[in-house]
Amino acid sequence: MSYYKPKFQHPKLPKNELGYTVADYDGAVSTLCAGCGHDSISGAIRNACFLSAIPPHRIAKLSGIGCSSKMPTYFLGKSHGFNSVHGRMPSVATGASVANRDLIYLGVSGDGDTASIGMGQFVHLIRRNVNMTYIVANNGCYGLTKGQDSATADLGSVGKYGVKNPFDGIDLASLAVLQGASFVARSFSGDKEQLEPLIRAAMAHRGFAFIDVVSPCVTFANNVGSTRSYAATRDNLDAMPIDFVPMREEIRTQYKEGSSQTVTLHDGSIIHLHKASRKYKPDSREDALMALQTANRTGKVLTGLLYLDTDSQDLNHTLALATKPLNSLGKDELCPGSRVLKSINEGLR
Repeated sequence: MSYYKPKFQHPKLPKNELGYTVADYDGAVSTLCAGCGHDSISGAIRNACFLSAIPPHRIAKLSGIGCSSKMPTYFLGKSHGFNSVHGRMPSVATGASVANRDLIYLGVSGDGDTASIGMGQFVHLIRRNVNMTYIVANNGCYGLTKGQDSATADLGSVGKYGVKNPFDGIDLASLAVLQGASFVARSFSGDKEQLEPLIRAAMAHRGFAFIDVVSPCVTFANNVGSTRSYAATRDNLDAMPIDFVPMREEIRTQYKEGSSQTVTLHDGSIIHLHKASRKYKPDSREDALMALQTANRTGKVLTGLLYLDTDSQDLNHTLALATKPLNSLGKDELCPGSRVLKSINEGLR
């Protein structure tokens, strides 16, 4: 069965300064599980682009493989898009950004796509400070392959089948700060009021901007004991067909900076969130790492803007590349003749 969004728009829909309505930033109807936090992230991206008045055709969406990597289908249907192979989106993003710096690059990935098979590429994307926004929808499990623990699953977290995770989880936000990312943030998929401004700030940043979004899996993290649970469950869910997900209302929260919030999930389990205070200074890598580690020790999820380098220079600047997109260079520019080639060679002697 196929579903289509109606093309009709209410004539009084608000418009941004470019004359676009928020519907102009929509994508296809989502096929993700009902109540999935990933859809909240898609909605936040759509709203952020609308509020920032970014023309849809100036955005290039990039993804790998996984539930999260399906998300670009569900927002910005009038933008450019490239769905790469598992863990290889950073290579595509690097090449595209070098070829055409006029586009705004938005990468969407998951904890498996980034922290496992794509870890090597992710680290080099940070090291090169590629000018893009990189969002990880982090649920601590592999939703497309029946819920195995991912590399970001917390030590001791109980999986769907009752097995405790024996390994320490990879903290992608700490890794990004440590490896030199020039913009690092973390948020919760249910906190629209925080996530949308972070996305807007990330897309305006020059350099690599990373946002780790806690987005619990409603299907495979549905058990008490999971530290990333956002489950939509009933007592007999395990007896139902594996591809059936009962409808549940999405969990949302809102709380002040510098405060903690306890969110009770559908299955009765609890997640503890802590939002960084306005007094927090995000321009120190050491302070950012200390704050993240302190939050991890106390079992909290620190959210907000964690680190920002206001003097960041992206890959194009570092390599002194031409400002004109490579795909728009003409024959005379690409083949300037033997005289120019000779002068270049002389300069290298």
